Amino acid sequence: MSATDACELPADRRRGSTFGWSLGVVLRRWHEYVEETLSDLPHRSRGYHILAVVVHEDVPTQGALAARLSIDRSVLTYVIDDLENAGLIERKLDPQDRRARRVVATDRGRAALAEAERRVAHAEDHVLGGLPEDQRDAFRDYAARAAEAIHAAAPATDPCVAVRSVLPETEQSDE
Repeated sequence: MSATDACELPADRRRGSTFGWSLGVVLRRWHEYVEETLSDLPHRSRGYHILAVVVHEDVPTQGALAARLSIDRSVLTYVIDDLENAGLIERKLDPQDRRARRVVATDRGRAALAEAERRVAHAEDHVLGGLPEDQRDAFRDYAARAAEAIHAAAPATDPCVAVRSVLPETEQSDE
């Protein structure tokens, strides 16, 4: 391999430290495949993550949803608007606090999420195709545990900043 070969291992890998490079490559490929597979969902992966939390977690209010996903409230509002306009979610008054709104999935939203989860799992299997299936599951589990620990230690950290630092600007235009 020549020094200019794009597939040549970075210098830090040759020294044995590949963690950041590896995460960047996996994240970039994941983002490419998932954005493509979710092209019919408003805001693609961002809409998917919001819909998944609304369906699978008991997040009491729109503000709590913003905090859970570390998404700026103003950004969350326009994504929720688009998900609501697509008939996937709806805002309801919170019975404990009439000033607050709960975001709940519609039947259509639950069905759309189930289909999106199937497609995302397929995309992830493709991204992690170089690993045996049990190692793919372990990778997902360890990555989730690490992310949850980081989020618990610094809940205000915006995960979108990390994505933006890895992806070229042209791939960020739909966020």
